Amino acid sequence: MATIAFVLRRLLGAIPTLALVVALSFLLTRLAPGGPFDEEQVLPPEIRANLEAAYGLDQPVHVQFGRYVGGLLRGDFGPSFKFRDFTVGELIADGLPVSLALGAAAVVVALALGIPAGIVAALARGHAADRAMMTIAIAGISIPVFVVAPLLVLVFGIWLGWLPVAGWVPGRPTDLVLPVVALALSPAAFIARLTRGSLLEVLRAPWIRAARARGLPERVVILRHALPAALLPVVSYAGPAAASVLAGSLVVETLFGLPGMGRHLVQGALNRDYTLVMGMVIVYAALMIALNLLADLACAALDPRTRRERPR
Repeated sequence: MATIAFVLRRLLGAIPTLALVVALSFLLTRLAPGGPFDEEQVLPPEIRANLEAAYGLDQPVHVQFGRYVGGLLRGDFGPSFKFRDFTVGELIADGLPVSLALGAAAVVVALALGIPAGIVAALARGHAADRAMMTIAIAGISIPVFVVAPLLVLVFGIWLGWLPVAGWVPGRPTDLVLPVVALALSPAAFIARLTRGSLLEVLRAPWIRAARARGLPERVVILRHALPAALLPVVSYAGPAAASVLAGSLVVETLFGLPGMGRHLVQGALNRDYTLVMGMVIVYAALMIALNLLADLACAALDPRTRRERPR
């Protein structure tokens, strides 16, 4: 029951957040200069008026917002202004699997690299392995993804010729290797530093000294007693990390020519495609809220005290 109440509290808190995202994104798209038909051929005023009437753009903003929210409640993201043979829902369904595969693989790689690196650095504190790991981690945090991605393409795609540099063929996993690595390096570096600092703090706790005093092997002390507690900050960071990976995928999908949601969002922004931009922003926001909820649930599983309401 405590877990159900915990999930319900998080879901109830997510509803106003998502509503605020919808309202702000709708307002900002309307305030942006230009419109969806500004880059068309010069249109006669009557044709332009007919187009705006067909998409409801001739109505007051509050009426447009009400109609849009009504469509959202029915699961309808509306038509795309530029891709007129497709609805926004169809474009999302086309790009979402690629973006989710890219993001999930990047998060898994970041955890698989960052946690062991942090453990090694903590256990070798002050030694060469610790300094080497943390130097690499600082470099990984400092270098942005739009610099890392071209370097990976240059080395592994052009000079060595090991991996494809762009494009997407369904069922060919090698197309995702460079994008996944480019997205995973920065969060992996942060996770390594976070794991190292947290594990060092836990290893100084009295209950760890008590476990060692009972004669438990060091491996058991580290893996069974210290590591679960040390991973709490890492799990808490996993939700925002996944969100940052999704945000970074906008750049990576464009650089590597992947048919994910990031490409549609960039094209929609350039084309002033209001409904396409709105649909992508709402889906990204919903994914980020869901990922943070999963991170909260993982923290609650590791430490049941986090399920309780904090005193105010």
